[in-house]
Amino acid sequence: MTNPRSSAKSAGKSGPVVLVTGASQGIGAAIAKTFAREIRGVRLALVARNVRGLQATAMACAKAGAKAEAFECDVSNAASVVLMAEDVAKRFGAVDVLINNAGAFTMAPFVETTLDEFDRMIAVNLRSAFLVTQAFLPAMLKRKSGDIFFMSSIAGLGAYPNAAAYCAAKFGVTGLAKVLRAETKAHGVRVCCVHPGATWSPSWEKSGVKPERIMPADDIAQAILDAHRLSRRTVVEEVVLRPQLGDV
Repeated sequence: MTNPRSSAKSAGKSGPVVLVTGASQGIGAAIAKTFAREIRGVRLALVARNVRGLQATAMACAKAGAKAEAFECDVSNAASVVLMAEDVAKRFGAVDVLINNAGAFTMAPFVETTLDEFDRMIAVNLRSAFLVTQAFLPAMLKRKSGDIFFMSSIAGLGAYPNAAAYCAAKFGVTGLAKVLRAETKAHGVRVCCVHPGATWSPSWEKSGVKPERIMPADDIAQAILDAHRLSRRTVVEEVVLRPQLGDV
């Protein structure tokens, strides 16, 4: 689906095509808005299941001067990803920057974690990154150019109690990024794995945690933009970001 109001032409020469999954809220929306503000002529493919949230993000990006279109997609579903990738190719052509941001988080002790919930965490956080990357990587390899970002977590670097499914999924994302980096570094594709600590999103609203203990989503977005802006001779392989006052 496309929001007609989100297709405003940006001034000047067309910039890179940037695809952001999970772009309807939180870090994903912040990434999209940051790229829209900072890169002249950027074209944004915004992907998520939340249509209303996508439309809001797309309109905000268009107001900042970017061309932004919304693509409704369940990125954990293979058929849905194929259709989305075809739609993106028709509207934008090749993707220059892929940001695998889609994810979800739930907590439960190991013995209380159901198989359904374990499978859901793997699908939303890990399977989605695998499917979307497979859809867009071949064109990057053919062009010998592209940036791929994986949104892991500090839970993908160290174990947390009561988060068996989430940690397993994020450790998987970290491993996937490392393998892809090893396979593609000689082919012009840069791969970066981002490990944020507690970052503000709507899920924190009722947590009772004080805002100063949580990082703003804009800081994560800025780190990704800065890594992208480096010369093609340099890659940031991993970014670890934590709240200044320590883990929540």
